[in-house]
Amino acid sequence: MSDNRLTKGQAAPDFTAATDTGTFTLSDHRGEHVILYFYPAAMTPGCTTEACDFRDSLDALNAAGYTVVGISKDSPAKLAQFREQEGLTFTLVSDEDKSIQEAYAAWGEKNNYGRTVVGSIRSTVVVDPEGAVELAQYNVKATGHVAKLRRDLGIA
Repeated sequence: MSDNRLTKGQAAPDFTAATDTGTFTLSDHRGEHVILYFYPAAMTPGCTTEACDFRDSLDALNAAGYTVVGISKDSPAKLAQFREQEGLTFTLVSDEDKSIQEAYAAWGEKNNYGRTVVGSIRSTVVVDPEGAVELAQYNVKATGHVAKLRRDLGIA
């Protein structure tokens, strides 16, 4: 569990992880802007809303040079089911051991309906083409987050 939130300019922790279609390595995407968004669980209402918002904004994000990657503790099989069910066309990374979420401070204590629990913290980290953190947002809301992120990045 990590309280060490990433800040602009820090090196983004590199990782290689399973996806529902193979593997993803962050450092393979040097030269691109990469949006890593962390969500608690596939096929839950809030996570589905957020994933569909990214799906619906993907053309604009890709046109502005951004690659979108969703990361959760779900298995590759569950991610494949999520992709199929919602028509998702971006990479979905499986972080079953939570090591990526811990490296990005997206796993830890959070308030859930008035109770403190340990789990995935809905977060988004944008990695610049050199592999440094361009933007880090924690405890984001599922609804409206993608629109706010687009505004923050200057993407119409």
